[in-house]
Amino acid sequence: MLDDTYTFAATGPRRNENWAYDVHAVLHRTVADPRGWVRLDWDRTNTARHTVPAYPFDPPDVSEIPDRLYPLDPEAAVAALAIMAEEWQSEHAPVRSRPDRDAVLADARILLDRYGPTARYWTNATAAAGDPAPDFLAAGLQGTKSHGFLTSEYLNGLDLFEDLGLIAVADEEVGVFWSFGAY
Repeated sequence: MLDDTYTFAATGPRRNENWAYDVHAVLHRTVADPRGWVRLDWDRTNTARHTVPAYPFDPPDVSEIPDRLYPLDPEAAVAALAIMAEEWQSEHAPVRSRPDRDAVLADARILLDRYGPTARYWTNATAAAGDPAPDFLAAGLQGTKSHGFLTSEYLNGLDLFEDLGLIAVADEEVGVFWSFGAY
């Protein structure tokens, strides 16, 4: 679902009462997946990480992470993850109009099922500021504004300009899914 787009998908253990510490560790890649599953991390070996260790992220301090996030209901989390299968600038077929729309949503649901029925979800999308159930499918990536978690450094000829994040918080794990717009 996400292997053709510039995305990050990783899970880390939940070790702290304040889950923002655990999310911060995943963004900095200092923890492994508790189940040993593979991460989707295009920048794992990027030399830009010598300059910005969490590249392409520049996550805020742990105390500031919750201030940049909004709660999502589970179905909105599924839709947010599904639209990460889109390209930011050159999307010719948004998820909402694809013939495989239901399959993309089903794949997103399967990924989030890992975190269980009591998981809570958060996003940096400002559409969720007043509504935990925004219609991400209708907006698609190009219509989704967010609080950025990206570095402003221009490294290796790549300019990062937009992002959409989804965080899953369960009792034992935190999942971090992020889509990047770059050129």
